[in-house]
Parts: sequence; C-alpha cells; structure tokens
Amino acid sequence: MERNKVVIVDRNDNSLGEMDKLLAHERGELHRAFSVFIFNHSGEMLIHQRAADKYHGGGLWTNACCSHPQLQEDLEQGALQRLQYEMGLVCPIRKLFSFIYHAHVENNLIEHEFDHVFVGYTDNNPIPNPTEVQSYRWISVDSLQEEILTFPDTFTYWFKSALDQVIEALEKSNLLTANR
Repeated sequence: MERNKVVIVDRNDNSLGEMDKLLAHERGELHRAFSVFIFNHSGEMLIHQRAADKYHGGGLWTNACCSHPQLQEDLEQGALQRLQYEMGLVCPIRKLFSFIYHAHVENNLIEHEFDHVFVGYTDNNPIPNPTEVQSYRWISVDSLQEEILTFPDTFTYWFKSALDQVIEALEKSNLLTANR
C-alpha cells in the first residue's frame, strides 16, 4: 500500500494536481493529509512510535495513523484503509476538523499539510505493521500532555500541533470520557 504521490491543494483544499511525495516535502508544497486519533473507552489515546527508517519522523511518537490520501480517494475511506494497514485496526471514525500547518523537519524536508483529523474508538489492541510502526502504547491524555512538555523532541510536529485541538473538540462534544 505504497503512497508515493500527494495531492497538492490550495488553502481551501481544492485539488491542484498531484506530485511525488518526497518532492512535495522538499519544496514545502501544501498538500492534503489525514491524521487519525484513536481512543479506548477508558479515555486513553493510542500512540505509536514510527518505524526508525521512515523518510522523516523515524522513531518519533505520534497519533495512531497519519498519511496522504491519493487523488480521487475518499478521505474517510483512505483513513480507514491506512489505519488497518498501519495498525491492524478496524473501527468507525468520524471527522473532527481540518487545519493547515507548516514546519521544517529533519532531512531538510518541509511539512506543509492541509490535515483532515479523524477520531475513532476501540478497545482492541493494534497489530502493527512493522514497516510502519516500531512500538505502540495506550496513554492517558494527562500523562501524554505531561510527557510532551517534558520530552517534546520525541513527538512528531503534526501530532503536537493537532493534539490540543483534538482534545478541545472532543471536550466540546462530550466525547472525551471523564476517566482522564
């Protein structure tokens, strides 16, 4: 399930075509992405450590799943397929919000994404794909926030950028359990 292309978009998420994924990250082109945040019914979030040999973010901790939809691919279906491919999980997800971020990351690459953020709930443990995932764990939101403050360089930029927005959206919708 190799995804070597990304969809280049404008600031309103209108497609402008596609480009090689690495080239888009070298140039810092705004492109479409999705991030999936998974919680269990105890209110813990599933995070994973990216495989060490990823072209960027290798060995860093991040949300359950993130990737780039392909041209003409339905965002939610792409996110569901990627969640199953990376984490071996199948569960319903729903879109929370979208946001744009821009960051210089390692290897002289630039993340500039129009990121569509989804959330899902399951009590099943993942069966990670070792080419994508080095490790995983469930963690309370409070412990996660404390860990990010203490060790910020061990987490991906997009995860840190989206986390507070995810928590705020879930709290507004009463979807974040009280078991924090």
